Amino acid sequence: MAKSAAFGVMHVGIAFGVGYALTGSFAIAGALTIVEPLCNTVAHYFFDRWWSRREQAAALMAAGDGRQAAPVGEAEEPDAEVQSSSWVSHAMA
Repeated sequence: MAKSAAFGVMHVGIAFGVGYALTGSFAIAGALTIVEPLCNTVAHYFFDRWWSRREQAAALMAAGDGRQAAPVGEAEEPDAEVQSSSWVSHAMA
């Protein structure tokens, strides 16, 4: 935990330093220091969802299930679990 906290502090310091070096503005550097981690957090959430689906498809293929993974929303018989967890189905409702 201490290593992660130290890395977080280092990341914030680097983000601020790079922002200030590029712009010469404390305000813009501070905004970048806040906005960049927020954007990364959102991107990480969607990346994890994609990665999990990719791993599930690979596991099905490795198990010799014979089914090929269809893109989200194109499955012939969607599983209830996949359908309920899809942000697309929630957004379309």
